[in-house]
Amino acid sequence: MHSQILRGGSAAVASRRMRNILGAVLGRDGWMWRTHEVKLINTASGDTVKIGEISYKLKTPQNPELVPVKHISDSLSHTVAQHLRWIMQKDLLGQDVFLIGPPGPLRRSIAMQYLELTKREVEYVALSRDTTETDLKQRREIRSGTAFYIDQCAVRAATQGRVLVLEGLEKAERNVLPVLNNLLENREMQLEDGRFLMSAERYDKLLQDHTKEELDSWKIVRVSEDFRVIALGLPVPKYKGNPLDPPLRSRFQARDIYYLPFKDQLELLYTAGPNIAAERVSQLLSLATTLCSQESSSLGLPDFPVDNLVPALHVLNTFPMLSSQQLIHRLYPYNSFLGKDGRTAVEGVLSRFELLDSRRQPAPSAILSTTRNLEGYADVTLRVVDKDVTFQVPAGTEGLRPPNSSPTFISTPSHSQLMAEMMQSHMAKDICLIGAKGCGKSVIAREFAEMLGYSIEPVMLYQDMTARDLLQQRYTLPNGDTAWRPSPLVTAAIEGKLLLLDGIHRVNLGTLAVLSRLLHDRELDLYDGTRLLRWDRYQTVKEHLQFSDQQLQERSILPIHPSFRVLALAEPPVVGESSSRGQQWLSPELLTMFLYHSVTPLAKAEEMGLIQGLTLNVPTEAAEQLLHLAHSLRETNDPTAQSLASSLSTRQLLRICRRLSHYPEESIAHAVNKACLSRFLPSLARASLEKSLSSFSIQDKPDPADTRDFICTVKDGVLTIGNVSAPVYNPNEKIKVPDVLFYDNPQGVGKNKIVDRFLHLLNRPREYLQLHRDTTVQTLTLQPSVRDGIITYEDSPLVKAVKLGHILVIDEADKAPTNVTCILKTLVESGEMILADGRRIISGDIFSCHAVDNPKPQAELAMLKQYGPDVPDATLQKLVAAFGELRSMADQGTITYPYSTREVVNIVKHLQKFPDEGLANVVRNVFDFDSYNKDMREVLIEALHKHGIPIGAKPSSVKLAKELPLPEVKMTGYWTTNQGGNARRKLLCPTETHPIDIKGPVFLRVQCYPSNRQESRALSFSEEKAHWQIPMNEVNIICDVTTKDDILYVATCNPVSLYSMKERGDMIHCMELYDVFPRTISGVWQPFVTVAPLGSPLDGQVVLHEEQSNTVLHLDMVTGAVRRLMLSPESEQPTTRASNWWSSKEQQGGHKMCHDFAHKNWLLFYKEDGNQLEVLDVLEGQVHSISLPVNLKSVFLVAEDRWLLLESKTNKKFLLTKPMHMTAEDSGVCQLHSISEDAVSSGHRASTAEMSVPQMMSCDQLPNENLSAALDQKIVSPNRILADSGSFAQLIVGFPDLVSHNEVYSFMRPVDLSLMTVESGAHTFLRGGLRSSTPKQNNCVSLLSANQVVRALPPNKVPLKEVYPKDVTPPMTAAYLEVVDLNSKKVKYIPVPRSMTVSPYTNWLSKVSESDVLMAPLGSGGVVTVDMGGYVRLWETGLDTLQRSLMEWRNMIGTEDGRPVQITIQRESGQDVTAPKHGKIDPNNAPHVGGNQWAGGTGGRDTAGLGGKGGPYRLDAGHRVYQVSQAEKDAVPEEVRKAAREMGEKAFKERLKEIDMSEYDAATYERFSNAVRRQVQSLRIILDNLQAKGKERQWLKNQALGELDDAKIIDGLTGEKAIYKRRGELDPELGSPQQKPKRLRVLADVSGSMYRFNGVDGRLERSMEAVCMVMEALESYEHKFKYDIVGHSGDGYDIELVRVDKVPKNNKQRLKVLKTMHAHAQFCMSGDYTLEGTNASIKELAREEADEHFVVVLSDANLERYGIRPERFAQVLTSDPQVNAFAIFIGSLGDQAERLQRTLPAGRSFVAMDTKQIPQILQQIFTSTMLSSA
Repeated sequence: MHSQILRGGSAAVASRRMRNILGAVLGRDGWMWRTHEVKLINTASGDTVKIGEISYKLKTPQNPELVPVKHISDSLSHTVAQHLRWIMQKDLLGQDVFLIGPPGPLRRSIAMQYLELTKREVEYVALSRDTTETDLKQRREIRSGTAFYIDQCAVRAATQGRVLVLEGLEKAERNVLPVLNNLLENREMQLEDGRFLMSAERYDKLLQDHTKEELDSWKIVRVSEDFRVIALGLPVPKYKGNPLDPPLRSRFQARDIYYLPFKDQLELLYTAGPNIAAERVSQLLSLATTLCSQESSSLGLPDFPVDNLVPALHVLNTFPMLSSQQLIHRLYPYNSFLGKDGRTAVEGVLSRFELLDSRRQPAPSAILSTTRNLEGYADVTLRVVDKDVTFQVPAGTEGLRPPNSSPTFISTPSHSQLMAEMMQSHMAKDICLIGAKGCGKSVIAREFAEMLGYSIEPVMLYQDMTARDLLQQRYTLPNGDTAWRPSPLVTAAIEGKLLLLDGIHRVNLGTLAVLSRLLHDRELDLYDGTRLLRWDRYQTVKEHLQFSDQQLQERSILPIHPSFRVLALAEPPVVGESSSRGQQWLSPELLTMFLYHSVTPLAKAEEMGLIQGLTLNVPTEAAEQLLHLAHSLRETNDPTAQSLASSLSTRQLLRICRRLSHYPEESIAHAVNKACLSRFLPSLARASLEKSLSSFSIQDKPDPADTRDFICTVKDGVLTIGNVSAPVYNPNEKIKVPDVLFYDNPQGVGKNKIVDRFLHLLNRPREYLQLHRDTTVQTLTLQPSVRDGIITYEDSPLVKAVKLGHILVIDEADKAPTNVTCILKTLVESGEMILADGRRIISGDIFSCHAVDNPKPQAELAMLKQYGPDVPDATLQKLVAAFGELRSMADQGTITYPYSTREVVNIVKHLQKFPDEGLANVVRNVFDFDSYNKDMREVLIEALHKHGIPIGAKPSSVKLAKELPLPEVKMTGYWTTNQGGNARRKLLCPTETHPIDIKGPVFLRVQCYPSNRQESRALSFSEEKAHWQIPMNEVNIICDVTTKDDILYVATCNPVSLYSMKERGDMIHCMELYDVFPRTISGVWQPFVTVAPLGSPLDGQVVLHEEQSNTVLHLDMVTGAVRRLMLSPESEQPTTRASNWWSSKEQQGGHKMCHDFAHKNWLLFYKEDGNQLEVLDVLEGQVHSISLPVNLKSVFLVAEDRWLLLESKTNKKFLLTKPMHMTAEDSGVCQLHSISEDAVSSGHRASTAEMSVPQMMSCDQLPNENLSAALDQKIVSPNRILADSGSFAQLIVGFPDLVSHNEVYSFMRPVDLSLMTVESGAHTFLRGGLRSSTPKQNNCVSLLSANQVVRALPPNKVPLKEVYPKDVTPPMTAAYLEVVDLNSKKVKYIPVPRSMTVSPYTNWLSKVSESDVLMAPLGSGGVVTVDMGGYVRLWETGLDTLQRSLMEWRNMIGTEDGRPVQITIQRESGQDVTAPKHGKIDPNNAPHVGGNQWAGGTGGRDTAGLGGKGGPYRLDAGHRVYQVSQAEKDAVPEEVRKAAREMGEKAFKERLKEIDMSEYDAATYERFSNAVRRQVQSLRIILDNLQAKGKERQWLKNQALGELDDAKIIDGLTGEKAIYKRRGELDPELGSPQQKPKRLRVLADVSGSMYRFNGVDGRLERSMEAVCMVMEALESYEHKFKYDIVGHSGDGYDIELVRVDKVPKNNKQRLKVLKTMHAHAQFCMSGDYTLEGTNASIKELAREEADEHFVVVLSDANLERYGIRPERFAQVLTSDPQVNAFAIFIGSLGDQAERLQRTLPAGRSFVAMDTKQIPQILQQIFTSTMLSSA
């Protein structure tokens, strides 16, 4: 940046000034600086450059003069260093980069800094809309009768190993850049001259088998391995330009280069303006930042040119008395280009930052003197009020002229002030004058130049001027050779003139962009390879390389004269409605190029003085009349008068006065009529002119002098008429161009790779043809060429392939013009074709087509593993999943860009090479392209977060639960199993066996729902892994959850249904069983269901048990078969059962199922208080009943053959042992042993009251190491873990296998859970009072491998005071997971978020579980919880796995943030030189934003470029993109964010006031509008593209300038001049029919059923959204689409909602339409007129004149109810071939809509099962049909 400030002058002066400035800064306000100047510029080869930890070995450049110099600034900001580091990574990976960001020189400067650091030669191309493929590949030149090819930048860079810098990709026309696709991807390219570029590794492989000579004879050229491409571009939906072609985009790695962070900018600005108060500087920067925010761009304000603040402060530094407001006017002339709203918005921000100070501070009034001081500089003295300021400015080469001494310039006060202001700006930057026609811009410019001794080089700009015309033009020498001639612009730069660009408002933006590098950096690359360098850079190159000027000139490097300056003139932009499409030339890009000054029109008195001063003897009275007339015309608002006034500009008035002073006898009226060409004015205008003339009493008197004779002679090309002579003039016409059609194809799926591999395997040689926009029939077949004046034809690859029988690969076949592809088609189909030289190709065989799709996820994973063998699998899976989702979104049209495998591969390559860089960082390489398109960005972040790619998370945002210590473990007693011979102690239990009775099967439908599984660790890391919602209705109640391997089963009981889903799957399967369990009268019976998943060979099958009716069902989730298993023959007693249900007393014990061993396919059933166990063996189909001598309370299966029983009243424990295999024959005997419990303290047995009632007992033992860890002693023993309400956990060592004393160790609770009172709190209020009984589910599980016991507790049983600090209110939770970890002896409480919905049956809920969740252990470790609203969450509890996941998560985020990056250059000798780095800067005075404002994590410029840094009402923590490293440091100060927010709100309120809409209405409308915002956005983008397609330019042939046209080479030899072609607009043929708009009608269903079922699926609201979408998307495209919206309902079928001629213009009118729809649906008759409505609409539209006709019918498909047959509907839809009719059915009851769709014609009907799809479907209809044919 500084190098730009210190232009001119020697380097010594610069560094001296630098030190002075720094000195001033160092002492100020506690800014601490450590600046290391870069000592090392001339590094030798073999040195290593290190940025951070990444190093690059330098090579010696072949052409050192092509290496950029003096781009690295003295102090490198941290952000820039990060960017350079990233580019270096990509460079090492061999990937090409795309730097995307707002307009300004920063991106280019970063690229150049990098190339300077790494000593790379550069090939620079500024792309414009006139760039053709010959500018990139090869250009044909004719020299002395021979045509040959000259390599252009891309080919030179590839073969010489340079870096190709392409600037302005969004400027190039479509289908030009794809020429580079193959060069970017495979580093190969077929050249026009028959050579073939081949990648280094393939070439080197061939070299092993062949000699170099052989390869040369095959014309194969090696592409250097050092070749890279750096592309610089603007993000297109935000700025103007062509969007990137997807195949091209996917070949680049993107980096978002946004303006430097606030603090870095501030530092730069303090350096630039040491004399300015720091506060003022930060106010200016705050303003700039606010005007770059999201709000300002949504108000339609262009970005503030932040980069120009440095030159502006330079001016301010010399003139501290200059008012800030004037300065801002020069940077951002908002009065010229903004309408009223915009102006008020900007002024609001100005006053906010106290910058409205123009009244207080005076402007400079005049230039006093100009004197030479040193070569190329002048000292100028300005008078500012009473003070004279002298300063130094660049000056021209001729003599200076003192001010006000010109006879042709009359100074007026306003003009002298303007000149003084221009002088100020001139010292810092190029200037642009904005002023209306004829207000004296050119005269002022001329006077300005003469004062400074500049000679002027005027360049008149015109509409279709090309970049060529600006810089260099091709022309033909007399002998037919082609040559280049530099334009005046280039000569002015070399000779140091003042370049006058007259009319920059006329030129296409893309053409002017070529100059941006000249204006910002004073560098320029020309078409013939000449480079112009900035004066000081040229001198540096000269010194370093010891070249003379002569030598550099031979290498075509020239200096730009240090005095060279640009002065642009423009007319003010047209402000107002049309500005978005029309004349708004002042784009953000142009704002960065100049400082702007407005020229005000002259006041009447000033103009009078001017006229009298310049035309001495003009009659005063005549002059006054003229002025009077002119001013009165100028001041009216009438457009005709305005146009007349424009032809009476000051210039014309002077001309008239001059004439009057020469011929005083001529009448004024005659002169005015002549000036206005009144003879040819339309009658209206002429009448108004005559009226004005007569009202000013200017009469036309007859002219007597008509009778004189004039003699005409023409001599030597001079024409003489009478006494006037003039040279004869030749006009030349310019013609315009036809249009190109083009198709789109999916890209990045590996087509090239597949083809190459295939041919490699076949060992067939291939010829490669890449088609593009400029392919012609000749280039496809034969290329005429000239050698020594003789024409030869060279075969193209196609002909060679035909002759030699090679395989022809045609790439990008969709990019060529249609006529070319047609020729290919004839060749392919008939195999015949006649060539230009008379030969003929005869038939071969036909192509067969093969579509290449993206690989399947499995295949993609396998492929990525090969690219990144060291990349963790989890990362790869996440990538594959996320990209899979993005692709399916692209297929549905939700997003426009199809993300391809290519991008994933590039990400993986990066992770493989730089493993410590986070995935979240690396995916930016792909997604930075989208960081400026807000909607796209939100979709992307949502998708990435859903799959757990933590983009935007900070490594510090870890939210794990707090750990509390467990109490000491104590030995609390013994369990003794009594095995003595004592008969009472050892009881035998008789067993009987009978087969089960099976009823069924019945087949029920298994439905599939998408689960929409979200990874939970997107923005922060917690125990929760993932979550999703089960699709169940609100009243349902979850009653059981269980898992097997990785499958989760959830049962609900109101109505009874079963859901199954995979832990990582994306589908939920559901079986609804309400047919099997009828809901009885008024729901008194409350069924309760438990689930047991069976094991192999019955995988995927489940047993369902209903506890009250003891119903056992066997379900097959795959086939949907349901069988009922009858356990005991007598269990069918309908009478008693019914009465049971009625009395439904709680006391009646339910039946229970124990399914710990369900995976072994046996289950145990018992009835509470009963004395029988029934063992169901599912495989054998048998039930074993065991009769017991005790009544049961509960049963725990502690092992497969040992069961722990609890007696019901006494809680006494028994152990039942049974033989392992029960078969029917030897009915083994089960033995029952009683267990005695002894407490430690007393030897005698504990009283029964103290007996523990286990809530959970593990059915397996803890691994020995876990047992030892828990008890802190090495121990090997069988054991069981048990939990009861009094302890966190109990371990029973030795149980159940050892008979002796089994020791019981307990971790006791301070308070028994069952004694905790239920405090009144939110959960009790949901529960409807106190619990009536113990809940059925214990929610306690043991995780043996993790050594943990996990319970779900209600919040009232959790010590919240210990978990949360005093001042924190605990969050609202459904429950807490209490994780007791016996390894670390810690307990922690993890909050489970509240469920979104809770069933209204609260007391039923309270019987299920005491907290709002149910829990089960997961196969993969951890637990799953399902809350009562059906929300499933997976939790990771094990410490080891948590640690591992946290590591993985941190790795995904990456570690590189926050470290200052240093750049060092290592000499081979090993000494280190440190390039600039900064100490940490901590400005004490700057507002520090700290504390918890950042907890939401909206760090630095999080909303990358969109909200600029900190855009207001869009910043919620969900939409963050990426935070910059050191987020706090780079943060935007709070006040700036606030200002942006206020600006947005103010503008919003203004707009409401304008259309007089209440805020409530606005909010209502927003609801509909926001729902379809994305669809509207993408539709509008498509519509814009369509319009652009219509305006695409074509090739104009037979031009005298432009590209050499191959077809005309022969004519060129004959000396023909018009052998060029160029791009231009083609005028439509005369008499070709006018394009009519397309006609669309939307037929919306507003019948009663829409209103009635709206509550079920929101169909009416969705239709309203769809209507809203149509209205918004088509707004302002009325010329392309005429649309109306008609409703149909039982009242009739022509309810008018929107009329064709009165479409709603603003939100208020649109809301009215929606309200009408709603009201009508609410109050209309029932009935269905879909058919009649469709029929009438089709007939009506067919009668209208239009390009195409479309009818879209929205309807809910209950036609059957009204007896309408679908066949008739089908007939109606297709009744008129002229009208395309489509039907969208809103998913209706049952499968009505699907049945209907089957009978309707394909592609004409859509079913929106989920009403959210309606807008999407509508968008598909639009894009596929209406827009395809535009």
